[in-house]
Amino acid sequence: MPAETTQRKDELARNLRRAERRVAAACEAAGRPPQEVTLIAVTKTRPAADVRLLAELGVRDVGENRDQEAAPKAALCAGLPLRWHFIGQLQTNKARSVVSYADSVHSVDRLRLVDALARAVAQSDRAHRPLGCLVQVALDVQQSGGRRGGAAPEEVEEIAAAIVEAPGLRLDGLMTVAPQDGPYMDRPRAAFERVAEIGARLRTLHPAATALSAGMTGDLEAAVAAGATHVRLGGAVLGERA
Repeated sequence: MPAETTQRKDELARNLRRAERRVAAACEAAGRPPQEVTLIAVTKTRPAADVRLLAELGVRDVGENRDQEAAPKAALCAGLPLRWHFIGQLQTNKARSVVSYADSVHSVDRLRLVDALARAVAQSDRAHRPLGCLVQVALDVQQSGGRRGGAAPEEVEEIAAAIVEAPGLRLDGLMTVAPQDGPYMDRPRAAFERVAEIGARLRTLHPAATALSAGMTGDLEAAVAAGATHVRLGGAVLGERA
């Protein structure tokens, strides 16, 4: 292995250990077993070589924001024991591409996207492997105008029902990002708890929708305290981006 690759692997290993310790400490503080929280390494802007090194270090869940970057990267990493999570805003015309590599889409926020994903799955070779879908909830949708994606809380149940009814899709739960506007701005713990409440109500209708994807490098502790089952860590694992 070239020296540069060895150095990068060592750097990723150190970062990963620190990130895992943060998640474990957050779980301990919240009175939760660490096995309840999945760490997703967000590899956007990073090369496929980094993904391969992370796989060698035991990472099994990777997240990507843009299909234009994710699709070729997933192809270069084909055969590795990885679960690919698409976590960015998704245009309907990219659904077919995303379905070709993603195990789950965390950013389902409108009925048209549900329809597009269902059609894409039907036209794919996924066989009997359903596509996991999380409804993205935005608590600042009115203030942001939907720029960052996400459905308003009152839209969640309709979108979730459409996922359940769509062949080839599986409703896994909810996803959210800490709001940058509105009443929950700078209050990530309160925002995550609000989305957790929406998730609890959703489970009365769909008991299997247990996932809550929330929290990134800057607010993972707040997310774990609120009940997150998946945290999406980029800089904490891959290092700060230029």
